[in-house]
Order: sequence, then structure tokens, then C-alpha cells
Amino acid sequence: MNILVACEESQRVTLAFREKGHNAFSCDIQECSGKHPEYHIKGNVIPILNGQCAFYTMDGKCHYISNTWDMIIAFPPCTYLTLSGNRWYNTSKYRNEAHERNKKRTDAINFFLTIANAKAEKIAIENPIGIMSTKYKKPSQIIQSWEYAESKEENTIKSTCLWLKNLPLLIPRNLKQPRIEYKTWTNKNGKQKRQTAWYYKTRCLPHKERSKEASKTFPGIAHAMAEQWG
Repeated sequence: MNILVACEESQRVTLAFREKGHNAFSCDIQECSGKHPEYHIKGNVIPILNGQCAFYTMDGKCHYISNTWDMIIAFPPCTYLTLSGNRWYNTSKYRNEAHERNKKRTDAINFFLTIANAKAEKIAIENPIGIMSTKYKKPSQIIQSWEYAESKEENTIKSTCLWLKNLPLLIPRNLKQPRIEYKTWTNKNGKQKRQTAWYYKTRCLPHKERSKEASKTFPGIAHAMAEQWG
């Protein structure tokens, strides 16, 4: 299959499908960290969403997709789609800043919907629990990282929504929730917080690295997608 993995710089899903023999490409405005520039399209994904296109991968090679993509798997940025931080959208309280955030949220919603309406036989869109459940529709399923864990680090709680078109629900490989490791820490306001060890480790990273690391698909989920959808 010709597979487009949109908004993925880690290439975890792309490489999982490549291992199964599929013609998969990652696309992101960032350079890839998955160390396979020959499979990565650096740039805006919108012009190539509907297939019937030519594009260059980061190694300079030109590729052609003569028809629509057989499958699109997308991880649109969730910064303005999640429910966390909803208070910052209050225009009466935060005025110009809130207006700007609302504009960015509208842009994020439209980007999500553009992917959802792409001309592809099969589509999967991943995002945390957020406003797309009301702005679009309820997700096909909500998965947890520990259900597909292949390592101790993946044994954590991270609720992930999947909106699926012509794809089956992912079947968990682990049915029993393992022991989840937690960390307790104190925020800048002096309040104690208790979060999973994975979340704590992620939040301790520098801001730019934090968002990139938090958005990466866990290897177990990537392999499950390739095994069950490929």
C-alpha cells in the first residue's frame, strides 16, 4: 500500500509499516528524527493529501503517487485541540491573547477536518481527548499506551483517541493493566502534583523537546497499527 503518515517527525509509524513491506512516507514541517530522510517529506502535507501528486523526500529523490493514497494516518498538532488550558480562551478575561488562541484553535480544527475529508480509502487520525469530539464526532475508540506496551516505559496512562475510516478498531495485546509508576512533584505555585512517571519525565525536558517527545507515538502502538492495518 501507498501510505502517508502525516505530521510525524519521529517516523515510528512510518518505519513500522515499511518493515511490513509498504510504501510509507512520513510528512512534517520539521526534519525527521527517525534517521530515514529517504522516507520523509519535509513540508506542508495539505498539497499531497489527496494523492495524484509528485513530491521530494529529504534525500532529494522525487516520488509519484498516481492515485489516491491507500491509507492516511495522521497526528495533527494537539496544542489548540486539547481540553487542557481551556481557561486561556476566555476573551473577556484574557482579551487579545484569548482572541489569538481562538484563531489558532479554529485553524487547528480546520486542519483536522481537511485530513478527515481527504480522498483516501482508509484514514486514521490520532489526538488526545479534546474538542474534536464535539466539533467533528466522537472518536471510534480511545486507547491506552499500556494496552500495547512493549517496554516498561510504555506501561503508562495516556488516553489517545482514534478516528477511523474503513479501518478496524485496534485490538489490545495487553488486557490487564500493569502497575503504573507515579511521581509526586511540586509546581511553581507550591502545589503538589501526582502524575505518571512518563509524564513527569517528559515535563522535565526543555520546552521545545517536551512537546516533541510527548507527541511521539509509542513503539507498541506503531507496531499494532502496522500489524493490524497493514
